[in-house]
Amino acid sequence: MRWRVLVTDPLAEEGIKRLSEFADVSVAEGLSSEELKAKIGEYDALVVRSGTKVTADVIYAASRLKVVGRAGVGVDNIDVEAATEKGILVVNAPEANTISAAEHTIALLLALARKIPSANASLKAGKWERKKHMGVELNGKTLGILGLGRVGTEVAKRAKAFGMKILAYDPYISTEKALQLGVSLLPLEEVLRRSDFISLHTPLTKETYHLLDRDAFEKMKDGVRIINCARGGIIDEDALVEAIKSGKVAGAALDVFEEEPPPSDSELLRLENVIVTPHLGASTEEAQRTAALVIAEEVERALRGEPVRYAVNMPYLQEEQWDALRPFLTLASKLGSLCAQLKPKLSRIEHLEFAYEGKIGKMDKETSMLTAVALKSMLSFFTSGVNIVNARVVARKMGIKVSERKTEEAETFPSLLSISMRTEDGNVRTVSGTLFEGEPRVVKIDGYRVDAVPSGFMLVCSFLDKPRVIGPVCTILGDHRINIAGMQVGRKERGGEAVMVLNVDSDVDDAVLEEIKKVPNILDVKSVKL
Repeated sequence: MRWRVLVTDPLAEEGIKRLSEFADVSVAEGLSSEELKAKIGEYDALVVRSGTKVTADVIYAASRLKVVGRAGVGVDNIDVEAATEKGILVVNAPEANTISAAEHTIALLLALARKIPSANASLKAGKWERKKHMGVELNGKTLGILGLGRVGTEVAKRAKAFGMKILAYDPYISTEKALQLGVSLLPLEEVLRRSDFISLHTPLTKETYHLLDRDAFEKMKDGVRIINCARGGIIDEDALVEAIKSGKVAGAALDVFEEEPPPSDSELLRLENVIVTPHLGASTEEAQRTAALVIAEEVERALRGEPVRYAVNMPYLQEEQWDALRPFLTLASKLGSLCAQLKPKLSRIEHLEFAYEGKIGKMDKETSMLTAVALKSMLSFFTSGVNIVNARVVARKMGIKVSERKTEEAETFPSLLSISMRTEDGNVRTVSGTLFEGEPRVVKIDGYRVDAVPSGFMLVCSFLDKPRVIGPVCTILGDHRINIAGMQVGRKERGGEAVMVLNVDSDVDDAVLEEIKKVPNILDVKSVKL
């Protein structure tokens, strides 16, 4: 059975063709919210641009939806929180329109500086008004960039070629990266105070909504010029109109608006020193083609259960990060499953700590992905509908605290991943694993050293290190024709508590487990299937 994909906004034909290679594609543009809710239950994937509003109501009506693909950058038209809660992956194409958006920003910057649109309209109206359209040079001026991400970086490179001095505000960019670009990274107020031109390149979030408000305009230079090719809503448009009328702002060039299209009576459309374009930042043939192809590939990866490159509601990883992470994914999944099956019955989990030591402890976002994989594997034993997208949300709803601990120090193994599970009765169980020649190994259980292959059927026994424990357990298994494929025993001291791990060729049912529990000095035994 082929997957079904619904496309509700204009998408380049190359993208439709690519989607059709692995799915049945339906194109239905201009659907109302109610119409989309009525249709969405039939589809595995939804592909949109900025026109479709993927609300929580739409998400909750999607009974089989696995992925929402945004053929562009911003996802403010998608309720990502609702999608995450339901375990629906949201992907986008963040790099597809980078050059197009940067070039459009530079085009507006030049048009604003040299008053090109008004001069064009004047001359076509039969007027020759050279003095009225006197402009300013970019050379020697200061450009303040708010948001030094992909587009902001490309704008900075191009503006430097015009001889501009570049200042930037971005709380998520390191000073080192800014220095590599030849950009001075400064606090927001300082950028506002010193810039001749200000260009916006931040996403629209709760933190950036009306980032440029009346207070912000008051802190700017007199005669500053504003360019926004990012998102409507970052600028308080009423405050901008006031600043332009007062002369505080000499001009603005806007590609985006709080309401799109803007109302016909908007003052921004009537002010001569405001240049407007209808959200054209990504409107090049190259950007649309690239975005469509990228999102088609991301949707296919998501439907096949393969790692995606541009997940919005999961850690974003570069290709080289995936290469480093991939060997540990199976290990994380196995350890999560093992930990779940070692949980004491009828005891609720209170806290899960994921510890990363050694080389793996140096990783950044990769460990978040490993935690999600292990959580998904673990929580699937206790509830349904868990995947790596919503695993943390499910844990939170179950009242489970999830934490991570990382250290670059390693005592024995180059890399060590450990999961500690504390239950409400105070019981703590810990499993640790590493990779041997790329293959997962369990190397510690509750601090006891073992070397077990996490595969197939296993028995994990806790016992007192006394004679006539291991033999009777093996005899019981033999009596029930359960073959032992491997055995590991770990202890800390002679005569103390110890752990025995048995790899067996078949399942061990409850009756056999009860028989093993009766062996003197056996403290606990768990049957595990990995």
